[in-house]
Amino acid sequence: MVNKSGGVLVYAECKRRKLNRITLELLSAGRYLAGKLNSEVSAVLIGYKVRELAKELICYGADRAYVVDHQSFRYYVPLTYAKVIADLIISSEPEIVLFPADSIGRDLAPRVAAKLNTGLTADCIELDIGDYEDPISGRHYEKLLYQVRPAFSGDIIATIVVPERRPQMATVRPGSFDPLPRDLGREGEIVAIPVNLGGEGGVMEVIKVVEEESSTDLRDAKIIVSGGRGVGGPYGFKLLRELAKELGAKLGASRAAVEAGWISYSHQVGLTGQIVKPKIYIACGISGAIQHIVGIREAGVIIAINRDPDAPIFDYADYGIVGDLFEVIPALISKIKEVKCNK
Repeated sequence: MVNKSGGVLVYAECKRRKLNRITLELLSAGRYLAGKLNSEVSAVLIGYKVRELAKELICYGADRAYVVDHQSFRYYVPLTYAKVIADLIISSEPEIVLFPADSIGRDLAPRVAAKLNTGLTADCIELDIGDYEDPISGRHYEKLLYQVRPAFSGDIIATIVVPERRPQMATVRPGSFDPLPRDLGREGEIVAIPVNLGGEGGVMEVIKVVEEESSTDLRDAKIIVSGGRGVGGPYGFKLLRELAKELGAKLGASRAAVEAGWISYSHQVGLTGQIVKPKIYIACGISGAIQHIVGIREAGVIIAINRDPDAPIFDYADYGIVGDLFEVIPALISKIKEVKCNK
């Protein structure tokens, strides 16, 4: 039985029978929003042989886990997934629905929103609850979902509200929220949803799935060495790779470096790339544009290396080195090697 519980509904993803990190992040976001709404968090998990993961959803913050477990859902098929989720939303009437802003979420969420004739804000980096007064009608709305996302290629940050349509739907950028600790003592309700594909079953068939693992997921990196326009080209990134290797760090980049073709997009940090939270972030030749700063604002320590003493990055850095990175970085590498040898 599906409860008309309102609250927040999270679309949960799993891979190899393990919940994706973005699912844990969305559950954390859902708990925050539900706390402000004094409501509950539900999650819906669709797949094959995934029933055992329902308890994990509870452990990471869900009050209720809806599970659709059937061989028809062995692989992601847009039409059938969208129908199942839309039907569940109609039955349960959540106030807010959250999807991951990944390849599946960006495909699935618009399909569900179209079925429900509601709005969707894509690629959010912050979510909150607040009031809104329409400047034209003067009507006052309470406890709306504030959906914060980059706009105009990251040059501005927009806050979007959907006063009239329900549910309020958003896709959320990976790395925007920290997962809650796993709590084995949490209790919640697990609801099995019967499969009813109607006329949309069998329209599409997945023949083969080819998976490609990314080696540049920076979200869990403890240390990131990142380069910008000041790196000057591929040679500069070769130097940064050496520094990253000595530090056991991962390699990042600004949008300017990526657009110049010096390094692939998978390394990009910022609003139009990955949002990161390392313990140490070393920005080399990065000016400090706002779209990049927002992507690193939760770093523990920011170290900036730039030959321009007036570069905006120094306003955000905990430590700054004014100098030519082609002189500074080799000196750092040499010192790190010396310290290692003396241990």
